[in-house]
Amino acid sequence: MPWKMKSKNHGGIFDQVGLKKEIESLEEKTSRPDFWQERENAGAILTMLKKLKDRYEPWKEIKKSVSDLTELYRLALDEKDESLEGEIKNNLENLEQAYSELNLLQLLGEENDSSSAFLTIHSGAGGTEACDWVSMLLRMYTRWAERRGFITEIIDLLEAVGGIKSVTLEVTGEYAYGLIKAESGIHRLVRISPFDSSKRRHTSFASVFCSPVLDDTIEVDVKNDDIRIDTYRAAGAGGQHVNKTDSAVRITHIPTGIVVQCQNERSQHKNKATAMKVLRSRLYEHYKQEKDKERKKLEQEKKDIAWGNQIRSYVFQPYTLVKDHRTKYESGNIQAVMDGEIDTFIDKYLIISLKDRK
Repeated sequence: MPWKMKSKNHGGIFDQVGLKKEIESLEEKTSRPDFWQERENAGAILTMLKKLKDRYEPWKEIKKSVSDLTELYRLALDEKDESLEGEIKNNLENLEQAYSELNLLQLLGEENDSSSAFLTIHSGAGGTEACDWVSMLLRMYTRWAERRGFITEIIDLLEAVGGIKSVTLEVTGEYAYGLIKAESGIHRLVRISPFDSSKRRHTSFASVFCSPVLDDTIEVDVKNDDIRIDTYRAAGAGGQHVNKTDSAVRITHIPTGIVVQCQNERSQHKNKATAMKVLRSRLYEHYKQEKDKERKKLEQEKKDIAWGNQIRSYVFQPYTLVKDHRTKYESGNIQAVMDGEIDTFIDKYLIISLKDRK
């Protein structure tokens, strides 16, 4: 098997009693005198304990908050104190928001859902218009990440006339992959092109592919004989040093045909290390999909980036509409969506994905 887990996967639907027992079991292990004799195993246990507590403690807090708010409501009724209405209403809205966010996290129980993510966007059918569409999607996902408090960094960028040919973005934050994986697929744009002097309506396509940033609990077998490493001069920003040396790195995995590249660092060594990190992530996702073909999670970049394969359509003219073809969810506020408000689309997809896994 090209990849394997070193530790047990914890996820799925929220089980308060079971989760508490797992926490207590791990805490008992950490209290043993010989706990630190195997430092690697001890570190894995502490990491898992933190993840479990991060899932359990918020539900414990929200349960206490509900109890406190109920008492406040009863007090207001008994005392006929209408001045507490505003406070109760505000607390209730905060609780509803907290509940919605926690409930969403319970949908993220698959392996590596809690990881950070690599997000790659490629232009497809549509020429210059498609390259501009990649730029628009990059802005949308960057805005979305900012809203959630995630950190983004461009790993690789290939510019083109009118926009971007392809870009790879690292999104760092807890559950970044579990959320952004809902965006993998073909995205279709319909609008009057600003590049067309005749003001005709154009249809363009871009592919989005997501994979998890792997930690040390995942082993991915990458043999030296299976990869080809090419170096070249960086085409993007980075100063004179970048453009005068072959600092950019492209790695091709020959058995699968997967190609990754990095040119954002001045050092060829750093670019190679980052490219290998992306390759491990892509290979993990590739092998995972091979193992789990019944779920039909095919690698979207290997489909035609054109008609018939889109997961979502963004229509600017003659009307405004964003429609997800998997969930049938629609939004008429296309500007808000392009400003990063895509959480409802993600939520809807995660819900139907959970039903498919059952």
